[in-house]
Amino acid sequence: MVAPKPPKPAVFYRADTLRADDSIGLLTKRAQLSIVGQVDRRLAPHDLTHAQWVPLYKIANGDCSTMAELARGVVLDPGAMTRALDRLETKGLLKRVRSEDDRRVVKLALTPEGEQLAHLVPAVLAEVFNAHLAGFTKAEWQTLVSLLQRLVANGDAMRENKDDKEPTT
Repeated sequence: MVAPKPPKPAVFYRADTLRADDSIGLLTKRAQLSIVGQVDRRLAPHDLTHAQWVPLYKIANGDCSTMAELARGVVLDPGAMTRALDRLETKGLLKRVRSEDDRRVVKLALTPEGEQLAHLVPAVLAEVFNAHLAGFTKAEWQTLVSLLQRLVANGDAMRENKDDKEPTT
């Protein structure tokens, strides 16, 4: 199956007028860092960092069951993901289990303690997201989500069509 072609690039930015204060790259990165920092602060009493609560949350939600799926899902290199999972295993929050269907596959499973901590994450995320959305209307929030989804979809389409190069001028 051939991936759909991404839409033609917009011309909102130009090299000679590009400013940091309206850069979607910088603004989304600053928003992400703020959100992650606030979640980390709230989960610190449970001895969880971003590199640890994200895998717990994704595994608990059934979003992934192997290290490779998890690394792809959080856009992290396999070495860094292995180190994060090693820390979770050392803390007794995660265990690696060989698949009964294919012994080459190692599945990730949360321990009861890992499940308990993973269940704290959604409430913390909701609290932090809502705090960052202070002053937004419901319609503005829905628009923001829709726009970000479209931005991600455009990026996915560009990655899938990496051989189709557009001129940079």
